[in-house]
Amino acid sequence: MAFLKYLRDQWLFISGWLSFMGLTSLILWLSPSLHLSFSSIGYLLLLGLLLLLAVLAIDFFLKKRWWKALDPNGQPPMLDQYLKNASRSDEKLVQEYVNGLLIEHNKVMEQVIDNQEGYKDYLNSWVHEIKVPLAALHLLLDSFEDDISDEAYYQTENELVKIDEHVDQVLYYSRLDSFSRDYLIQEYSLKKLVQSVVKTQANYFIQKNLRFSLLGEDQRVLTDGKWLEFIFKQLLSNAVKYTPAGGEITVQLSKNKEGVLLSLTDSGIGIPKKDIHRIFDKGFTGENGRLSEQHATGLGLYLAKSLSDKLGHQLAVESEVGKGTTLQLFFPVISYYQEARG
Repeated sequence: MAFLKYLRDQWLFISGWLSFMGLTSLILWLSPSLHLSFSSIGYLLLLGLLLLLAVLAIDFFLKKRWWKALDPNGQPPMLDQYLKNASRSDEKLVQEYVNGLLIEHNKVMEQVIDNQEGYKDYLNSWVHEIKVPLAALHLLLDSFEDDISDEAYYQTENELVKIDEHVDQVLYYSRLDSFSRDYLIQEYSLKKLVQSVVKTQANYFIQKNLRFSLLGEDQRVLTDGKWLEFIFKQLLSNAVKYTPAGGEITVQLSKNKEGVLLSLTDSGIGIPKKDIHRIFDKGFTGENGRLSEQHATGLGLYLAKSLSDKLGHQLAVESEVGKGTTLQLFFPVISYYQEARG
């Protein structure tokens, strides 16, 4: 705290001193037994002022040490650093109060973290447990394929696939915070990964009579295969959802000196300009999500963007209403890896 700010805070004390000195000077001036000149009273006031400034300066420098403990180097205080430099009674009172708040805050935060970890463990366990009956349902449906109509089969299959996708979203959403403990970077074939994900959406392509093209030479990238498959699945699912029947979806693989680019282009309804800068926001469904017959959660593209950033990939979008959307996933070159291979 600056000295001038300190003086402004001491306005009551300074006002009291001025009132006292003024009253004292008036009494001395009116006293019949004393014969004081203006210069004598002025000299008395000057001595009092100097004494006042000296007291205020000493008090300021003593308190400045305490203020530094409250505001170290102008940086926000750490919640695990307790106050310990109090020397005066008022400072000790503040110190005990602040330290008590910090202790209580840390206890609450530890409890919150424990609850979150327990909740995440439960979600992970639930996801793995629910996948078993889902897999069983898929097998049962396949065994009944010849006994039910094609429409009923595909409708049931679609609903099971949706459940699978929502379960995966829950799993990956719960793992966002613990991403650093759950990934393995290796070299993967982009073409194989794309083909693997497209197979999971085969029913949708058949039912909507969508054409799919995979263009460009295969490219190898450094990534986590499991997480990247999930990312691409969110992008492809979104493209299929908003591409009308008879449309086309194209994946283009290319490479330049800066890295590898995967472009996913659809001939769908496109994204309005007012929505395009928000499509990666959590929970945002936009105009298309509100008007579409398909239920949108607003989590798919959010998770794809978040996981891409964590993996060091770059996800971008280009779109034109009525003509389609292109989602671009870029894999920058890792220089030290390339040097090691060379």
